[in-house]
Amino acid sequence: VQLQAFGGGLVQAGGSLRLSCAASGSIFAINGMGWYRQAPGKQRELVATITSGGSTNYADSVKGRFTISRDNAKNTVYLQMNGLKPEDTAVYHCNADLSTGRGIYDSYWGQGTLVTVSS
Repeated sequence: VQLQAFGGGLVQAGGSLRLSCAASGSIFAINGMGWYRQAPGKQRELVATITSGGSTNYADSVKGRFTISRDNAKNTVYLQMNGLKPEDTAVYHCNADLSTGRGIYDSYWGQGTLVTVSS
């Protein structure tokens, strides 16, 4: 199983980026998916999560600016980021709670994509 994240880059403050993360391999089912970020010198923090049914949860710092969504047919999760701020600069990691069968779910992480917001 592999999670590949795309879409990071350099953007000016106030700009937008859209991240995507696709899960591939021998996947039986996926429960929650989400995005986390880690800024230099800081711990990894939750950005947003989405359940298989579409319920979402956001960090207070991104509410109203970021939108998480998913395409269950494509095993893909997205993060639309608008109104970006320099403090959003971080490596963004996607996560999926998925099963490869036998009813056992494990947490998988993507490799991370760097988002840099200039002031």
